[in-house]
Amino acid sequence: MVQSVVPEIIKESVANLIKNGERADGRALDQYREISLETGVIKKAEGSARVKIGKTQIVVGAKPQIGEPFPDTPNVGVLITNSELLPMAAPNFEAGPPNETSVELSRVTDRCIREGKTLDLEKLVIIPGKKVWMIFLDLHIVDYDGNLMDAAVLGSLAALMNTKIPSTTIEGDEVVIDYEKMVPIPIKEQPLMCTMAKIGGELVADPSLEEDDVLDARISIGMRTDGSICAMQKGGSVPLTREEVLKAVGMAQKKTKELRENITKL
Repeated sequence: MVQSVVPEIIKESVANLIKNGERADGRALDQYREISLETGVIKKAEGSARVKIGKTQIVVGAKPQIGEPFPDTPNVGVLITNSELLPMAAPNFEAGPPNETSVELSRVTDRCIREGKTLDLEKLVIIPGKKVWMIFLDLHIVDYDGNLMDAAVLGSLAALMNTKIPSTTIEGDEVVIDYEKMVPIPIKEQPLMCTMAKIGGELVADPSLEEDDVLDARISIGMRTDGSICAMQKGGSVPLTREEVLKAVGMAQKKTKELRENITKL
């Protein structure tokens, strides 16, 4: 009985605070927790970044390798995104195959990066239809305290901007790799994501773990630098009204501009 009552008490407490324009950690409804971002944190990776939003921490590594393009996209490079929820990050994270949270995080991050046109994939072609650069993004969730998606996209973008690949030339049908001449991968855009939770009938940005646990609905919106939408993901059991979605889009446009300041400082 206690187990069923306590979550309702917590939910009511969090919701009442938010209805009064307050949050348990003292933030404004549209305010992010403290953010830190650094690149080059994995010395043996061709690109890497560590991002912290509050106590949520993700390390992202980018690994380029030469491979064959997908049959349906023979003239563009390949981007593959994976995430791992390390057991030390949260009590309910377990070792083993990716769970639903991990799969969703990988897919949403990949969608935002891909549909946001972050990489100029055509410039990753070495031999059209035969050889391309494949970029593997690996997300390692080190500490979970809410709002993984915004941290994952921010860290992935930073890691890609930090990534370099060796120059290549073609001799006959062979690819010659020059590891002495490393060049940045071609970045076209800088999409970022803003996540909002609906609690107590209000929208709050960057939900903490406590807020994540009691939210009615969640919406994550990916934005390009011009404020256009490149990705959107809805979570939670309660629907959002048209007005709430429009309000969320406006908040995302504002907050992703603020998030981008962390990229410009790199």
